[in-house]
Amino acid sequence: MGNIHTTGPNEALIVSGGCCGSTKKRTIVGGWAWAWWLVTDVQRLSLNVMTLDPLCENVETAQGVPLTVTGVAQCKIMKMMNVYYFHHQADELLGTASEQFLGKSVKEIKQTILQTLEGHLRAILGTLTVEEVYKDRDQFAALVREVAAPDVGRMGIEILSFTIKDVYDDVQYLASLGKAQTAVVKRDADAGVAEANRDAGIREAECEKSAMDVKYSTDTKIEDNTRMYKLQKANFDQEINTAKAESQLAYELQAAKIRQRIRNEEIQIEVVERRKQIEIESQEVQRKDRELIGTVKLPAEAESYRVQTIAQGKQCQTIEGARAEAERIRKIGSAEAHAIELVGKAEAERMRMKANVYKQYGDAAIMNIVLESLPKIAAEVAAPLAKTDEIVLIGGNDNVTNDVTRLVAQLPPSINALTGVDLSKVLAKIPGAKA
Repeated sequence: MGNIHTTGPNEALIVSGGCCGSTKKRTIVGGWAWAWWLVTDVQRLSLNVMTLDPLCENVETAQGVPLTVTGVAQCKIMKMMNVYYFHHQADELLGTASEQFLGKSVKEIKQTILQTLEGHLRAILGTLTVEEVYKDRDQFAALVREVAAPDVGRMGIEILSFTIKDVYDDVQYLASLGKAQTAVVKRDADAGVAEANRDAGIREAECEKSAMDVKYSTDTKIEDNTRMYKLQKANFDQEINTAKAESQLAYELQAAKIRQRIRNEEIQIEVVERRKQIEIESQEVQRKDRELIGTVKLPAEAESYRVQTIAQGKQCQTIEGARAEAERIRKIGSAEAHAIELVGKAEAERMRMKANVYKQYGDAAIMNIVLESLPKIAAEVAAPLAKTDEIVLIGGNDNVTNDVTRLVAQLPPSINALTGVDLSKVLAKIPGAKA
C-alpha cells in the first residue's frame, strides 16, 4: 500500500524509487503523487524567493583602495513546467536544483548561493576603480548579476534582482574624493553664480528697458482703447437708454393693457361670484323655508291637528261622560226613588203595625218604649258631663240632698217634653209603684 502526497505551487515534490527496483524520479509542482510504502522516497524542495545580503569587506579595487560593499539579492530555484500525464513535472533545470540542494535546509541553500555571489562580487571589485563603483552603482550591480548568473544557473538558481545597498571605506578615500569634488563643484558654482549675476544684471536692465518700452506702448494703447471704449460706450449707452425708454414705455403700455384685461376678468369674476352668491342666497332662503316648514310649520300643524284631535276626543268623551253620568244619575234617582218608595211603604207599614200594636197593648206598650228610650236619653244628657273632670256642689249637706231631689223631680217633665209621655202617670199605673 501507499499514500497520496500533495504539494502547492511554491514547493516541488520529488518522488524517487518504486516497485520492482525502479530508479525513475518524478518532480511534481502544485499537484499530487502516489508513493509506495518502504520502496518510494518522497522529498520536498521550497520554491519560495530567497533574500540574500552579500557583504564584501575591505576588498581592494583596481587602484588598491580597500572598499566595503553591501548588496541585496533576490533568488529562487528555476523551474519550467510540462504536462506529464495529469501531474506537473519539472524539466532538467529543476532536476539539477534537486540534485544540488535536495536534503538541504533553506539556510544551507542560501549560504551556498551567498558564497557564490560574494566571490563574483570580490572579483568584479578588483577590476573597477573607486569612482566607477561609487558613481554608477546600477552598472556595477548589473555587471555582478551578469557574471554570477551563469554559475548559479548551473545550480538551478535564478537571480531575480541584485542591487548595491552601500559602498564605504575605512581610509577616508571616498570622503577625500568627495571633498575635492565638492571644492571643484563649489568653485565652479561660485564662478557660475558670478557669471549668472552679471548676465542677470545685464539681462535685467535689458528686460527693464524692454518692459518700460512695452509699458509706455501699452499705456498709449490703453489710453487709445479707453477713449475708443468710452466713445463706443457712450453710443452704446445712448442706444441702450433709447431702447430702454422704448422698452419701458412699451412695457408700461403692455402692463396697462394687461392690468385692464386683468381688471375686466376680475369684474367678470366678481359678477360671476355675485351671481353665484345670489344663487347661493336664494338656495339658502329656499333651504331655510324648507327648514322652517320642516321644523316649525309641519310640527305646528301636526301639533294643532293633535290638539284638535285630542279636543274632539275630549269633547266626545265629555259628552259621552255627561250622557253616561246623566243616565247614571237618572238610574240612581229612579232607583233611589223606588227605594224611597219602598222604604216609605215599609215605614208606613211598620208605623201602621206599630200603631196597631200600640193600640192593642195601650199604655203598657208606650211604657215599654219609654223605658227603652231612657238609657239613650240618659246617655245624651250625660254626654256633656262625661267631658267634665269634676263637679263641685256648693252648699251644706242638706242643700246637696235638696238639689239632687230637685234634679230627679225635674226628670219626668223633661221626658214628657221630649217624648210626650207623662212618666208620673205611667208609673202610677204600674202595680206597687208610687208616683
